[in-house]
Amino acid sequence: MVEPVGNQYVVARPVYSENLFNEEHEKLHRYHKTFWDHLKLYFRCSPQRVKKIALGLFPVISWLPAYRFREWILSDIVSGINTGLVAVLQGLAFALLVNVPPAYGLYAAFFPVLVYFIFGTSRHISVGPFPVLSLMVGGAVVRLVPDDSAGNGTSTNISAINEERVMVAASVTFLSGVFQLLLGIVQFGFIVIYLSQSLISGFTTAAAIHVVVSQLKFMLQLPVPGFNKPFGIIYTLESVFSQITKTNIADLITSLLVLLIVFVVKEMNDRYKAKLPTPIPIELLVTVLAALISYFVNFEEKFDVAVVGKLEEGFQTPVAPDVGVLQKCIGDSISIAIVGFAVAFSVAKVYSIKHDYPVDGNQELIAFGLGNIVGGSFKGFASSTALSRSGVQESTGGKTQIAGIISAGIVLIVILAIGFLLAPLQKSVLASLALGNLKGMLMQFKEVGILWRKDKYDCVIWMVTFLAAVFLGLDIGLATAVAFQLLTVVIRSQIPSCTVLANVGRSNIYRNRKDYTDIYEPEGVKIFRCSSPIFFANIEFFREKLITAVGFNPLRVLRKRNKALRKIRKKLKKGELQVTPKGLICMVNNPHESDEELDNNRIEELDQPTNMTDLPIQINWNSDLPPGITVPRVDIHSIILDFSAVSFLDFSAMRVLQKTLKEFVRINIDVYIAGAHEGFLDKLERCAFFDEEIKPSMFFLTIHDTVLHILLKKDIASSPKLKLPEKGSSNNHIIIPSNGLRSRECTIATETKF
Repeated sequence: MVEPVGNQYVVARPVYSENLFNEEHEKLHRYHKTFWDHLKLYFRCSPQRVKKIALGLFPVISWLPAYRFREWILSDIVSGINTGLVAVLQGLAFALLVNVPPAYGLYAAFFPVLVYFIFGTSRHISVGPFPVLSLMVGGAVVRLVPDDSAGNGTSTNISAINEERVMVAASVTFLSGVFQLLLGIVQFGFIVIYLSQSLISGFTTAAAIHVVVSQLKFMLQLPVPGFNKPFGIIYTLESVFSQITKTNIADLITSLLVLLIVFVVKEMNDRYKAKLPTPIPIELLVTVLAALISYFVNFEEKFDVAVVGKLEEGFQTPVAPDVGVLQKCIGDSISIAIVGFAVAFSVAKVYSIKHDYPVDGNQELIAFGLGNIVGGSFKGFASSTALSRSGVQESTGGKTQIAGIISAGIVLIVILAIGFLLAPLQKSVLASLALGNLKGMLMQFKEVGILWRKDKYDCVIWMVTFLAAVFLGLDIGLATAVAFQLLTVVIRSQIPSCTVLANVGRSNIYRNRKDYTDIYEPEGVKIFRCSSPIFFANIEFFREKLITAVGFNPLRVLRKRNKALRKIRKKLKKGELQVTPKGLICMVNNPHESDEELDNNRIEELDQPTNMTDLPIQINWNSDLPPGITVPRVDIHSIILDFSAVSFLDFSAMRVLQKTLKEFVRINIDVYIAGAHEGFLDKLERCAFFDEEIKPSMFFLTIHDTVLHILLKKDIASSPKLKLPEKGSSNNHIIIPSNGLRSRECTIATETKF
């Protein structure tokens, strides 16, 4: 019964152990589905299930018929045109990161958009090249087709190298798409949970550093070979600075001017985005202006700058992936598949929350997998979503993926008709545009200080991820970061938070005794909380913390008591001890006996429960013992283990816990477990945890129930007229313990009501 009294409540109910509660309240026996039940349900076929699968596999069927044409079409057209222009320039720029001719970046900006329109679940992300993925694909390309294989550098050899690199990029993309598709089919969308926000932030920041370094050769026009190996960034910088005197000044000046203009205008876009009807398309303006100046001034001949050159019109014939390449880039493809999905799903999740619609992680895997398979077949490279491009699509009013289709139409026009206008554009301009899109990633350095103040574990994960990805490379760095992140989880669970609790404010609330002044501890009772699952890796830590909390090792006390009993029996037999009404009296002076002799005599019996049935007197171990016999004093009679935060207990930990509890029971200390979750007791029974010493009656619903039970039990022991309530009788009562509660200031409460 609960009675509200102002801003307080009064609860009247029995003191419940787990057994008593289950006896008084009938529990429903629910049928838990087995693996085979789930399997049958998954493969069950019905018209409703077929419809659900079709709508899930082709989300376009759900949202396209409900499209509000009059309300949304204009916004989607404006958004699609703006996004398409950005996609063209980013496709050309990010192709440099892949080390393939710029035209192939247009294919990566076209085909995945068409596939995502049909299979994707996000309405706002812009699918296409992403600098981190482009750099990862470029790493595999450089490793399999290095620069030094160009021989004498003739145009024929360069063309052959480019063809080979395009094939490698397409094959890596195809295989990463296959991995994503398989993960989506087997419902593995949850894999993204293993990439925390700190890890993704550190990884993308490191990737931004790699992008900056990789573009230096285009900005300075230096023949820098690719180094796709651990510490490759150092070798790249060494190669750049060793040739710094050969820098093309025209490319350098152009790059710096473009960077300055892009950064300034982007900052204006961010600052005045509320006042601007649409962001200033600075990338488009800079590209058009740079191409015109380069064409009319003839930069290529006058200053020997590197230009985009003629772009192939139309599409490439679809090709099958190179099997030899597939065998050599499995690791790269897995990394690309996971990183691409993680980044895209994170962005999609942000927009889905903002605009209140669901996104399906498994379906996103299928959509990106099919997009990469189709894109790789047409010689494109890996796609995901660029944060800046998705921001343009959403901020300019995009409502659905109709905007994506229109942006793909803009890319299509460039591929088929006006690509030749970009021929005089300097590659250094594209490199600068690629760097101009990294501002958001580079600004993530500010997160380090914030993370250090909020969560040092997350800060360390960020730093380790960043350093590993920068110096070991993106592929090895990602694997190292994930392994380190999982290691931190193991460390945190292996060293759980263990605290001693006390009653706060004489209520039913128990908190860490170190955090409050108004605390009360029942005399002779220790309340111990473990705030973590208990398993094989942390059970010894749990045991050590419990022993520290109670102040003695129960096994050592048990052995000391059994040794003392051996001595007492031996002395009684020799007549050195005599039984009197006042206890045992020593009859000899300076008694001495070797502990070593006793230790070596039937040592296996020392761990057994103490047995005093053959003695003429029951020994009180906390009273004065005969000379020459010392046993550690034990001042507690009950231990309460708060398992409310223990989500699971594995079999290895269960054996150690059982052994530890028996050690306490054998030295006459009652052990109770409070707050265990449902099913915990059933699991212990299935694993034969209970026996004559460890019984189910030790489990109670709450800490307060356990404390009340202990106080009532001790009062009954000190007052024989009192009796414990019989089974089935009412157990409502107010405890007024004779021994009271001990406060931190050592005052004794005359009356304590719970």
